[in-house]
Amino acid sequence: MKARTIRRHFRESLKSLSRNGWMSFASISAVTVTLLLVGVFAIIMLNLNNTASSVEEDVEVKVLINIIEDEQQLKAAEDKLIQQVKSISGVAEARYSSKDEELNLLIEKLGEEFKLYEQSNPLRSAIYVKAEDPLEILTISEKIRKLENVHSVVDGKDTVENLFGFLETARNIGLVLILGLLFTVIFLISNTIRITIIARKDEIEIMKLVGATNSFVRIPFLLEGIWIGILGSIIPMIAVSVAYHNIYDALAPRLKGQLLQLLEVSPLIWQVNGLMIILGIFIGLWGSFMSVRKFLKA
Repeated sequence: MKARTIRRHFRESLKSLSRNGWMSFASISAVTVTLLLVGVFAIIMLNLNNTASSVEEDVEVKVLINIIEDEQQLKAAEDKLIQQVKSISGVAEARYSSKDEELNLLIEKLGEEFKLYEQSNPLRSAIYVKAEDPLEILTISEKIRKLENVHSVVDGKDTVENLFGFLETARNIGLVLILGLLFTVIFLISNTIRITIIARKDEIEIMKLVGATNSFVRIPFLLEGIWIGILGSIIPMIAVSVAYHNIYDALAPRLKGQLLQLLEVSPLIWQVNGLMIILGIFIGLWGSFMSVRKFLKA
């Protein structure tokens, strides 16, 4: 394609934007609102996924070992049980904790008054088990229950199932909302381009009569859709960047050491901004393409 032709296509796409000012403004506004919501949802979902990954990595089951009076027999039973647990498919880690370590942990969590039990420790030794796939932790806990010298397995079944269910639901809802917004704005852009085509119907028919190809007619409209996408992504990128930077500065120090941790501003903002401008170009291009295709087929 000649440079003169390329310049002509760019010039016509910009003219079309100004010629249909209010419709172009409506489409750009729709893209802006959509991408703003997409950006907010993206940041929420990425932080939620980060928290979910951290929570999933911390999911473990606690295996309480039977009490055996004979020290040698107890040691042998514990060693055997640890090896059996480690041999179960899907187990990533099996960490032994003696009853003295369990008591120290209890004192650390609940207070100094539990030091009274140091003279006669009633607790059991335990094995803390993590799975390679956190979603398989309940399956692994059922296998551990069948092993010899296992007194009980604490897996928080209801809590784990509810946690995984909530995280999955939140991810699905976010995805559905984003897809719904994208389809809505594609529809709006398609209508804008369609109105432009109708307004220039005679001109296009003349171009077709003198031998203009479909691609020659189509390219200015596709470029117009791209401009709409790019212009509509500018405000969301600025707004999301500034807002998240301020939120991070305000909340990150307070959340230090907590379960919920905000992702650092960089590279998160670059990723979200890149996503928004790519989506802006895509929905503008796709909306234009669908509209022009219907016209050229007619």
